[in-house]
Amino acid sequence: MIKNGHHQTQKPGKDAEANPVATACSPEKRRRIVRVWCDGCYDMVHYGHSNQLRQAKAMGDYLIVGVHTDEEISKHKGPPVFTQAERYKMVRAIKWVDEIVEGAPYVTTLETLDKYNCNFCVHGDDITLTVDGKDTYEEVKKSGRYRECKRTQGVSTTDLVGRMLLMTKAHHSNIGSSDYQQHTDNFGRGPKGHSPWTGVSQFLQTSQKIIQFASGKEPQPGDTIIYVAGAFDLFHIGHVDFLEAVYKLSDKPYVIVGLHFDQEVNRYKGKNYPIMNIHERTLSVLACRYVSEVVIGAPYAVTKDLLDHFKVDLVCHGKTEVFPDKDGSDPYAEPRRQGILRTVDSGNSLTTDDIVQRIIKNRLLFEERNQKKEAKEMAVIQAMKRREEEKAKERAQAVV
Repeated sequence: MIKNGHHQTQKPGKDAEANPVATACSPEKRRRIVRVWCDGCYDMVHYGHSNQLRQAKAMGDYLIVGVHTDEEISKHKGPPVFTQAERYKMVRAIKWVDEIVEGAPYVTTLETLDKYNCNFCVHGDDITLTVDGKDTYEEVKKSGRYRECKRTQGVSTTDLVGRMLLMTKAHHSNIGSSDYQQHTDNFGRGPKGHSPWTGVSQFLQTSQKIIQFASGKEPQPGDTIIYVAGAFDLFHIGHVDFLEAVYKLSDKPYVIVGLHFDQEVNRYKGKNYPIMNIHERTLSVLACRYVSEVVIGAPYAVTKDLLDHFKVDLVCHGKTEVFPDKDGSDPYAEPRRQGILRTVDSGNSLTTDDIVQRIIKNRLLFEERNQKKEAKEMAVIQAMKRREEEKAKERAQAVV
């Protein structure tokens, strides 16, 4: 059980002066508020993106995130998996984000930072390149208005696409297998070597990472405790819309999400599900601003003991199919008996299966996209290596 706390949702377009915390401050203190800029594609938003934004928010007080359009991404990288409208909404749902800028330019300039009154921008310790191989952060780096945060190891869009195409139940432990390597070769290896920024590495969960994502607030008097459960695999816009709808059922919601273990998810979903393991799904859900607490390895059946333990007022599920328990029984029989079960229609029927189908349908396009991306990165790495070698020669000559 992990407490995630309440997170106030802000309407997009609000700036620091409209922030209640900022408004309560004196004009002098308001001017000292550090405004941070991040930008990116944020396609197939995962806990790696969320961790970058968490680190960026920790460097300042108010986080603005620019999200690129489909057209810009297609021009510089290749077709995105999700539409810009879906990506805008996914980023808004991340609890560390205060404001988003739709259609942010692909190249980050001083003009953009000044336009949104940002002190500096933050990016991971990888590199982002334009279609012609130029560093998109070159200008802000030279001006000293650039900060770097650590890239989250073990997750990338490349890796997730590879998992979706590897139709086996054991893909979480198959990183070293020949089949898995074949997929990662196709999706993350260019013709001239392997880029450390596009390649696949293994995710290792730690207690520290969970603590960083969780905020640990208890339910308060008057809160409506709402319980939902499921796989929440490849945490996507369908999940966000459902959790937002659940969150809006009460003036003071405290939403608890029960996550099923991998074996349980595979039992009722089959194929190669879940795409993400229980540790990855935990971080993905914890990053959502509508979630207050997460139960890791929740029982499939919502029992009286569970309802009593968490003092649940309401149990919700979506309009998707509810699979029976192992013995064929209704997993929601107890909340149904108590009259606290509600079906919530979020208006979004997108499922994890739909996302997998998007990937399979456009497999060749995504392969080409990632190979081009890595080829550009390798060219930059080789250029950096040559520069270092030249500097080393110059230093050696100076000594002689």
